[in-house]
Amino acid sequence: MIGRLNHVAIAVRDIAKASAVYRDTLGARVTAPTVQAAHGVTVVFIELPNTKIELLEPLGADSPIAKFLDKNPDGGIHHVCYEVDDIIAARDRLKAQGARVLGDGEPKIGAHDKPVLFLHPKDFCGTLVELEQA
Repeated sequence: MIGRLNHVAIAVRDIAKASAVYRDTLGARVTAPTVQAAHGVTVVFIELPNTKIELLEPLGADSPIAKFLDKNPDGGIHHVCYEVDDIIAARDRLKAQGARVLGDGEPKIGAHDKPVLFLHPKDFCGTLVELEQA
């Protein structure tokens, strides 16, 4: 059901500082910051030959990333994102198998302007999983 790894998301307190680490220290290509108000974050993508790293900075105290950083002050891996060919079929199959879809269960538009869903970490070995329509 799952396709390729689309990205690994890392929560950070300072997206400019984190971007500089990837760009200046590691020599990576870094996109410009983009505000994703619906998700409560600013995002930057680190483009790698085989996948991407997504840096997430909270937009405010109510952001899920702010809550993550409260529990993990130094930041860290927040989620992994896998591509699926049909997000509705994937959702329905996962729910039928007992997996929990977060939120209202309906796809939202993600940072790549494609539908995304998040799956409960307790159902996936302690890892928050994002599914993105390929």
